[in-house]
Amino acid sequence: MRIDILTLFPALFEGPFSESMIKRACEAGHVEIHLHDIRDYSKDKHRKVDDYPFGGGAGMVMAIQPIADAIDHLKSERDYDHIIYMTPDGKTLNQGLANHLSLSGNIILLCGHYKGIDQRLRDHYITDEISIGDYVLTGGELAACVVVDAVVRLLPGVLSDEESALTDSFQDNLLAPPIYTRPSDYNGWKVPDILLSGHEAKIEEWRMQQALERTKRLRPDLLK
Repeated sequence: MRIDILTLFPALFEGPFSESMIKRACEAGHVEIHLHDIRDYSKDKHRKVDDYPFGGGAGMVMAIQPIADAIDHLKSERDYDHIIYMTPDGKTLNQGLANHLSLSGNIILLCGHYKGIDQRLRDHYITDEISIGDYVLTGGELAACVVVDAVVRLLPGVLSDEESALTDSFQDNLLAPPIYTRPSDYNGWKVPDILLSGHEAKIEEWRMQQALERTKRLRPDLLK
């Protein structure tokens, strides 16, 4: 998979992408992540990328030219399955959407700023619009990091135990059951006996019951 990220602040990705799983996934060749500074495509001598909105109003709007030129340049080199705009009014990211995106070959992520991008970009370039929640961030970079993390961990070979991702919360619209590890008794807090029984069928039944109970209690909306 290749992920191209269009951003005004490439340095914001250095920390998240230079550590842990994403770094290992890049080094192993499971994913390529390329950062592109939108200002590099501006034709303004001051590398300006925003302007006042037509019709007046507060805030600034990301201009069409630098973003359109950046996307055109990338599309001239390869085909893209998705051109995604990170925006608070997009479709909310969930596990199903992450699963779908993980099957892609090439993706562009566009990080919005200010009041957003010129609507004509959304009309003619953007194929998907994604939000990570009903709140507003200063820019789309952190949201893009979340999308990359959620998608990359699903790629074959990224997790040492590939079956692990299939048992995560939300994969079957249920929250994951409680989990425990050694020691089996810590300060009198004991692991449920069933998990120490070695009876796989009964353990799986217990886990399903616990997952259902936790989902009913914490996220009943998932069961609708």
